[in-house]
Amino acid sequence: MQQALDFRDESEAINALLLPLSDADFARQTLFKGWTIDEVLRHLHVWNIAADLALSDAAAFHAFLGQMAAGIKGGRLPDFEQVYLEGLSGTGLRAAWIGQARAMTPRFAAADPRARVQWVGPEMSVISSITARLMESWAHAQAIYDVLGVERIDSDRIGNIVRLGVNTYGWTFRNRKEDPPGPMPRLRLTAPSGAIWDYGEGDDLIEGSASEFCQVVTQCRNIGDTSLSVQGAVATRWMAIAQCFAGPPQDPPPPGARHRA
Repeated sequence: MQQALDFRDESEAINALLLPLSDADFARQTLFKGWTIDEVLRHLHVWNIAADLALSDAAAFHAFLGQMAAGIKGGRLPDFEQVYLEGLSGTGLRAAWIGQARAMTPRFAAADPRARVQWVGPEMSVISSITARLMESWAHAQAIYDVLGVERIDSDRIGNIVRLGVNTYGWTFRNRKEDPPGPMPRLRLTAPSGAIWDYGEGDDLIEGSASEFCQVVTQCRNIGDTSLSVQGAVATRWMAIAQCFAGPPQDPPPPGARHRA
């Protein structure tokens, strides 16, 4: 399953970014909700573990859900994740996280992509589960690239995230108890390789960098902080609230709130 290999390769790219860091560097605060690099990486590690359990040990996954439900009562999710990982941080956390990503990849690659697995919300297919891990890894890592002042060099594996953005067009509105205001706008996006990715048949048009489109649908950036061309009322409304990840409606960061140092 290519998506599992793409998840592995994205994890390896993030690991290369983290390798030069000292333990003290992991305490640096990012622009994502004020989370530190430690907190961002713990979040990715814990939910990679959870996805792996959902694939291979349903009973253990349900036990994890019980721990989480008890752990977040009256507290923050990062606090539960710190307790769950027994305070793991810094270079030790990096090693454990990349070890987990490497170990789970062959299990997902060999699994039936159409098989169903449990999750925090509705169950999903195996291919959707590992694609979600790729998307979340890519999205949360943006905060680390930003705080370190490193310009990210993407590959065409972000096409998985573009497709998630496309597939969640209608859901983005229904999640807010709104009807989609029209057909999905046409997308004409330039991939990192220079290829042109076309989606949709609506009259409205969103055109520009596929990486920036991914930043908007994952809410790493406000649409106003990108160079995407957005034409039409439907396209404008979608880009103002786009959300390709599960959970209750969330608003994108305000203009200028997320940026590279």
